Amino acid sequence: MPFITKRRLVRLVKGFFPALCRPDDAWALARLAEDEAELYQAMDVRDREHNVQVAKRLLARWPDAPDCAVRAALIHDAGKSVRPYNVWERIFTALFERWAPELEPYPLRRGPAGAWQIRVHHPRYAADRIADPCVARIVREHHGGGSTWSDRLREVDEDH
Repeated sequence: MPFITKRRLVRLVKGFFPALCRPDDAWALARLAEDEAELYQAMDVRDREHNVQVAKRLLARWPDAPDCAVRAALIHDAGKSVRPYNVWERIFTALFERWAPELEPYPLRRGPAGAWQIRVHHPRYAADRIADPCVARIVREHHGGGSTWSDRLREVDEDH
C-alpha cells in the first residue's frame, strides 16, 4: 500500500482543518459504557471521527465482532488525549516513527519527548483508563499483536 493514500491525504487536510470532521458521536456513544463515553468525548474531534470510521470498518469486515471489540475500536486512540498532541507533532512523529527514542511511558513529558511518548504509548494510556478488561486488552494490544480482535483492530486501523 502506498504511503499517501486518498484516506491519509483527507486525514492530513482534516488535521489542519478540524471543522471539516463529522464524527458520528451519537452512533459511538450509544455503544459505549459510561466511563468509555467519557474517554471518547475527551478525544479530539479528528480522533473521534477516525475511531468511528475504524469501528464501522471493523463491523463491515467482521459483522460478528463482539461488543468489546467495537467499543475498543471506538476508543483505541483515547490515549492521545492525555496531553495536547498537535497536528505538527502528529505529522513529525508519524514520519520519523522508526527513529523514535526509547522512552518510558511515565512520567509524561512536555515538548518533543512527550509527543514521542504519545505516539508510542497511547494504547497503554487509554487502556490504563478503561474499566472493562476485554476492551482494555484489545486497546492495549492494538499496535503490537495479541488477541485476534486486537490484530483485527490494527488491520482496519492501518487500512484507514
